[in-house]
Amino acid sequence: MGDTTRTFSDVKNVILSAHKNTGAEDKINFYNNWADIYEQDVALLDYRAPALAAECLSTSFQGNREDALVLDVACGTGLVATWLHKKGFRHFVGVDGSNAMLEVAQSKGLYQELKQSMLGVTALPVQSGTYDVVIIVGALSVGQVPVTIVRELWEAAKPGGYVCMTTRGNADNREFKDELEQTLSEMEQDGLWTRVSVMEVEDWEKAVSECESGYIPGVVYVYRKSAQ
Repeated sequence: MGDTTRTFSDVKNVILSAHKNTGAEDKINFYNNWADIYEQDVALLDYRAPALAAECLSTSFQGNREDALVLDVACGTGLVATWLHKKGFRHFVGVDGSNAMLEVAQSKGLYQELKQSMLGVTALPVQSGTYDVVIIVGALSVGQVPVTIVRELWEAAKPGGYVCMTTRGNADNREFKDELEQTLSEMEQDGLWTRVSVMEVEDWEKAVSECESGYIPGVVYVYRKSAQ
């Protein structure tokens, strides 16, 4: 149930408290406790990443989206699948560490399958080379999912399949973003995929850090796995 009394200040406190949750179990408990009001809170945050990623992927995708199989990694409550469904995609498998988040996602009726797995702790519980689209929105950032997960995203995609990723561009995530972009570039140099699109956005979400104001930037990356 939503809480109509919640304010942006409440949301800031929740997000800043997440930075203290360093262990896997702490993170899962945090998201389990947040699940019921998560979508209300990210609306107050004006969190645009799911819509922006869906738009960028939709523009880049070449193929029959009604038949495409989408792996939604760190799917949360299903915001990304909701936006992709509006773009014509119909087949979704979701993975997330929080059972409470997955219960909310299940209630939307968009996913054919949902799997509980803690990213970066256990391997993605999916078959390699299976998905037309692999997408991860919001989780690739400092204190969340490590950059090493990118290779697992690539492995899950079919040859010729698309991998869509996002990260924040604000000061406290700059080192992570640099490491992510270095990994993406090295994988391209190794012939594993080609870059299709990079969309940098100034107004990604409202700033919550005390040293930032207004909106923070973010970026959407779309790569296409080599068809070897």
